[in-house]
Amino acid sequence: MSDSPIKTSNNKPLRIAVLVSGSGSNLQVLIDAMQAGALPIEIVGVISNREDAYAIKRAEQANIPVAVLSHTDSGKRMAIKTFETHASAQLTTWQPDLIVLAGFMRVLSAGFIDNMPPPMINLHPSLLPVYKGLDTHQRAIQVGERHHGCSIHVVTAELDAGAVLTQALLEVHRKDTTDSLQARVQKLEHQLLPWTILLLAKGVINLNSQDKGTFSILPTLPLKLYLDS
Repeated sequence: MSDSPIKTSNNKPLRIAVLVSGSGSNLQVLIDAMQAGALPIEIVGVISNREDAYAIKRAEQANIPVAVLSHTDSGKRMAIKTFETHASAQLTTWQPDLIVLAGFMRVLSAGFIDNMPPPMINLHPSLLPVYKGLDTHQRAIQVGERHHGCSIHVVTAELDAGAVLTQALLEVHRKDTTDSLQARVQKLEHQLLPWTILLLAKGVINLNSQDKGTFSILPTLPLKLYLDS
């Protein structure tokens, strides 16, 4: 990694690569913001580990380069090492300033994460550090949480354990189901992700490039976006 926080020269847009696995609704939010000039970013490429992900179509419709790394030529699903080898080569070609995991459902190895030059952030559907991993909405309802939401954190070798940069919170309604809570949290995701990337692009959040788990910022992190959704 470089010795300095995320920055671009001559006020050029922040170059972003996005890793996806599913519908790509958060990718679409970034595409829309980029095309509208609301975010100073350039999405230089999208990597999908699923060939049936709708996010691929979203990227293609926006003329964004796509790499689908789901299966080998023999038809077998790519092992994680094979995926990481191809992904690393593709990212080297694209030269992003920032890698965004948005609904990406494979666990990356420590070697891949530690050797990736640009910083890497992940959007997770819970108020970290609680509910790492899967089924976050169901678990929050089962426990009877009063508040739930989503977090954006630095990607580290330990699952969902990197430094939390920003969070968006909502109140859990008594009648919420897993599906309704997921839908409400997704609305927060669509606001939190571009907001966080804007803070990164403007240098409000500075990720320390020597340690992906540390950062410096003013004001104190995590920044929390309190919304009623």
